[in-house]
Amino acid sequence: MIKSQSYNSQSGFIIVSAIFLVSLAVALFSSWYWIMAIPFGILFFYFSWQHYNLIFFLLIFFLLWLVEYNFNASFGTDLPDEPLMLLAATLFTCRFFFRPTDISWVWKHSLILLLFVYFGWIVVTVPFSTDWILSTKFLLAKSWYILAFVFAPFLVLKNKKSIRAAGIVFLLSMLSLVIIVLFRHALLGFTFANINNAVNPFFRNHVNYSAMLVCTLPVLVAAYQSNKRFRALIFIAAIVVLIALFLSYSRGAWLALLVGIISYWLIQKKKLLFAFLVSVVLILASVFWVSKNDRYLDYANDFKTTIFHKNFEKHLIATYKLKDVSTAERFNRWIAGARMTKDNLLTGFGPNTFYNNYKPYTLPAFKTWVSRNTEHSTVHNYFLLILIEQGIPGLVFFLLLVCGVIYYSEKLYARISDPFYKAAAMACGVMVMMIITVNFLSDLIETDKVGSLFFLCLSLLVIIDINTRNAEIESLDAE
Repeated sequence: MIKSQSYNSQSGFIIVSAIFLVSLAVALFSSWYWIMAIPFGILFFYFSWQHYNLIFFLLIFFLLWLVEYNFNASFGTDLPDEPLMLLAATLFTCRFFFRPTDISWVWKHSLILLLFVYFGWIVVTVPFSTDWILSTKFLLAKSWYILAFVFAPFLVLKNKKSIRAAGIVFLLSMLSLVIIVLFRHALLGFTFANINNAVNPFFRNHVNYSAMLVCTLPVLVAAYQSNKRFRALIFIAAIVVLIALFLSYSRGAWLALLVGIISYWLIQKKKLLFAFLVSVVLILASVFWVSKNDRYLDYANDFKTTIFHKNFEKHLIATYKLKDVSTAERFNRWIAGARMTKDNLLTGFGPNTFYNNYKPYTLPAFKTWVSRNTEHSTVHNYFLLILIEQGIPGLVFFLLLVCGVIYYSEKLYARISDPFYKAAAMACGVMVMMIITVNFLSDLIETDKVGSLFFLCLSLLVIIDINTRNAEIESLDAE
């Protein structure tokens, strides 16, 4: 056995050395010096293959510290997280082809089947897109998102120890970042006008930052419930996060916190899925009422008085009176989006194409002074965005996926007696409801941070379900 291992090591060394020498020769003769990176890339990939868990935990840690970097006007990425995400996705794909039996247990799970249906419809919409290049880029990005945050965890988060380690890595990363942001915000006087400056460059704006803050709280609650040793420290961390959430000045995140508290109670009563379905029906009824006889025209804003207020109290008052520019611009894009859906009800305009198509559908009565949309942002409602870009089937399949996640969090919480897995299932359900809430006013599922948490929750629920089901079977066999 020792001789075999030594022989394999020598063979590997000879192969890498040969690749290095060939790359060196080609680089010298052709002046393509970038070729010299090939052997080092192979060594790095080999290291990553041997330390797959380390790559995944680095991905979780740097999920919060990413910085947007543009190579040119048309190509940009998030560093260092997106390369790590792509690496994790590639490693999983390679491992799947070499060892398909490692995750053979997941393919028949209901959540994975719903995920395939949801993703499959995105594939269907790409050929019908108004800009298939943009839609193809979206599809590729979505592919490695799902591979990195749904399937890669199946190879890493196999037991309580690894799940707990991932939670600790995430909390340490988030709390470190929160302390830095609070310190920077303190130097700026904790003002609403300067919160975006305090969170840059790690967050595009205070909305993204606050969404991650509110999603941290279920993890802290789960840690508090399943760990008696460090409860005092966890409690202090929760207080710090709550203070940071208050100082983030994000109305959507505050609402998500309230929804999270209610969701926790509803999970215990086994009524969370029912409440979600009722909410969807009420929202659809409200949309129908507003659109009937063009009632939405009664809520048109005054272009001259609709402004952005640097004072948060005035900002809240303006929101209530529908004179806040961000709220008014949301109405502008929601109305445009609703008008767009009538033209492409089946396959939509194509993933990632909203900006290229929405302006002809806007109404002058709802125009604001930020309607030029120089930042190329979307409709600010993820559900409407899916309806616009992927049609009615796309929205239905996504809602079914959300319902599946909510159902399993509720079901597992009721079924499981193990305190750790019970708390983890609760955290997933509450976090998903918080994410759904903030996405009624934004479109954060497609961001590296919030979107990654959504898919991690889905993956974790599958792992919890399989692990606890196997444990119950073993327990019955022992009896």
